[in-house]
Amino acid sequence: MKSTQSSIRFWLLLIALLLGGLVINVWERTGEARVSRRELKEFPMQLGSWKQIGEDIRFDEETEKVLRADDYVSRNFQVDGHFASLYVGYYVTQKNGATYHSPLNCLPGSGWTMSDGARVMIPTSGKTTFEANRYVIQNANERALLIYWYQGRGRAVASEYWGKIYTVIDSVRRRRSDGAMVRIMVPLGNSIVQAQAVGVDFAAQAAAQLPAFVPN
Repeated sequence: MKSTQSSIRFWLLLIALLLGGLVINVWERTGEARVSRRELKEFPMQLGSWKQIGEDIRFDEETEKVLRADDYVSRNFQVDGHFASLYVGYYVTQKNGATYHSPLNCLPGSGWTMSDGARVMIPTSGKTTFEANRYVIQNANERALLIYWYQGRGRAVASEYWGKIYTVIDSVRRRRSDGAMVRIMVPLGNSIVQAQAVGVDFAAQAAAQLPAFVPN
């Protein structure tokens, strides 16, 4: 009896391994699933009461090679004397090694110091919220409040660690690893509380528009 059960378990395991190998082989041949999306150059120039100022910012070739984003937008907005800059870098796939660049790595390399790290809640139109990272950053005499998160495949998360875990899960379940890093910066005056309120308001307006460009 035990011999029969062991034999059954062996064959079931063998079949599972063969099927698993077949699925992986098919995915490797067919590639990742592709979803329709709008290009980030079409991102709205007005978000609520926030309006774009100036032209879209394009990085130099060296910076673009480091970022390796398949699509990105970088632009400035203003409302009632408040200013905010937005960067969204989108990756069609992360299986080829191109992936989000955390501001924790990029900004210090550009001369910025980061302090007072915390999490903030960004409201959405569906009366829910999601968590984002918040830092005070400084470069010489320039100070700003930084808010950023990772978005893709219907999730917005603050943790880079969980972002990578979800990417692996979705690669298996949905054959997708696309996603984006969203970064917002607002000038920091004498009040972190006020700057955070401004940044959160802008982040909420931007997040409401993202699904068309960073698909769920």
